[in-house]
Amino acid sequence: MKTGGQLIVEALEANGTDRIFCVPGESYLAVLDALHDSSIRTIVCRQEGGAAMMADCQGRLTGKPGICFVTRGPGATNASAGVHIAMQDSVPMILFIGQVASHAKEREAFQEVDYKRFFGDIAKWVVEIDDAARIPEFVTRAFAVATSGRPGPVVISLPEDMLTSEVEAPEALPHTPVETRPGKDELDALEMLLSNAKRPFVILGGTRWNEEAVAHMRMIAETWSLPVGCSFRRQMLFDHLHPNYAGDVGIGINPKLAERIKQADVVLLLGGRLGEMPSSDYTLLKSPYPDQALVHVHADAGELGRVYRPTVAINASPAAFVEAFAKRRPTAKPTRAAETENAHAAYLEWSTPPQTGPGAVQMGPIIDYLGKVLPEDAILTNGAGNYATWVHRFYRSRRFGTQAAPTSGSMGYGTPAAVAAKSLFPDRTVVAFAGDGCFLMNGQEFATAVQYDLPIIVIVVNNGIYGTIRMHQEREYPSRVVATDLKNPDFAALARAYGGHGETVEKTADFAPAFERARASGKPAIVEIKLDPEAITPTRTLTQIREKS
Repeated sequence: MKTGGQLIVEALEANGTDRIFCVPGESYLAVLDALHDSSIRTIVCRQEGGAAMMADCQGRLTGKPGICFVTRGPGATNASAGVHIAMQDSVPMILFIGQVASHAKEREAFQEVDYKRFFGDIAKWVVEIDDAARIPEFVTRAFAVATSGRPGPVVISLPEDMLTSEVEAPEALPHTPVETRPGKDELDALEMLLSNAKRPFVILGGTRWNEEAVAHMRMIAETWSLPVGCSFRRQMLFDHLHPNYAGDVGIGINPKLAERIKQADVVLLLGGRLGEMPSSDYTLLKSPYPDQALVHVHADAGELGRVYRPTVAINASPAAFVEAFAKRRPTAKPTRAAETENAHAAYLEWSTPPQTGPGAVQMGPIIDYLGKVLPEDAILTNGAGNYATWVHRFYRSRRFGTQAAPTSGSMGYGTPAAVAAKSLFPDRTVVAFAGDGCFLMNGQEFATAVQYDLPIIVIVVNNGIYGTIRMHQEREYPSRVVATDLKNPDFAALARAYGGHGETVEKTADFAPAFERARASGKPAIVEIKLDPEAITPTRTLTQIREKS
């Protein structure tokens, strides 16, 4: 006889869980008690949104579900921000929520929420476990659902009395991974299209990649002389200094790259959905019928033809597809090497940052410096805001597993993601980028980094405004500023108050020594960059945007 709490922990152990992220609550005390005797590492966070984002980051970097536990009501609603990120980003995670006891349900009891209704549109599956004997079944299924097809978040509600009840239950077994592989006919069709193509283009995106798959994709690009772009915030899928890399298919796309995709005769969309942001509001490929021959490869059959009608639809995970297609060879050497070289040259020009701009701090030289001093396996995280443009456009990613950023454009992600990344990979450098508004949404998780001695470095780009909103505001309603100014704390002093290391950068030349002191401190650190609000984008100032409007 075992309690529901014990069965939950045993099912997690059976499925390979090595850590969970949580904010404790009395609604799942029985699980916490079972974790006391478990080898699973419990990381206590400061807010449920941060905990869920940490779980998302683990799923994003490992391909295995990140696990988060929160309490009912406010705990669950706070965590919904991380669930939404995982859903839109196709990331496997499982959120466990303590629930009111069975006798109190449907009475609007203390902190009661109907989680099936609340999470119904932002989770892949939502279930409430009423019978503790079925815990092994439901938890194993949750791992299968979270990782199969298009990965995503699963939400499991745990009534308090179910967790304390003692039952007999079968021993939990690990879930069986589900792989989808391409068929010969589909591979033949793609081979024919690429053999005859004059202007092919490849867009990499989505999840269910691994290091071996990235290596296979590089081989395919070389063998078939294909220019390759990475979808929005999926830049780690291809080496940016490889001669076949053509750039980021995301927000503020290089106009030359956008034109190259529009003029392509074959587009291979591999792993991604090509949603609103990477498709430039569905203009790179016309919806629903693209001008280009479209070959769409996706692990979830439901995504094939959902927005674009593909010429060839291949229901396969990215890893399985590239493993199979890497064995194919063109019958004649492709004659488009010059076009591929031109695409890479255009990327190098586009990704060379400006060295000047308004104010005393220039972000261009700072990104240049980080590109030179950070090891190739450094992990960069960020949330959302105009500050991220500098990272995505100018930092040249070299290796898989080095990026964690929400394609959903959710603010507040960078700091908790960095905590999770450093917990997972303590020997690797982890740098979080955040705007001043972005940092203060989940900046309290810096305390989690201090508590667990995780020396992350958070670069806070402080321009005193909600920069992205101000940019749009000045464009649409010039000089009518409202609700976008911010009065901020001293972020370096805040870091020291938490027990970390703090630095303030007010001139470009200050950054390198400040960053090195932060690294040498061995503590979680904040490096605050005081950026002129006029430096709203790498190429335009707020004044220019206002005057043009």
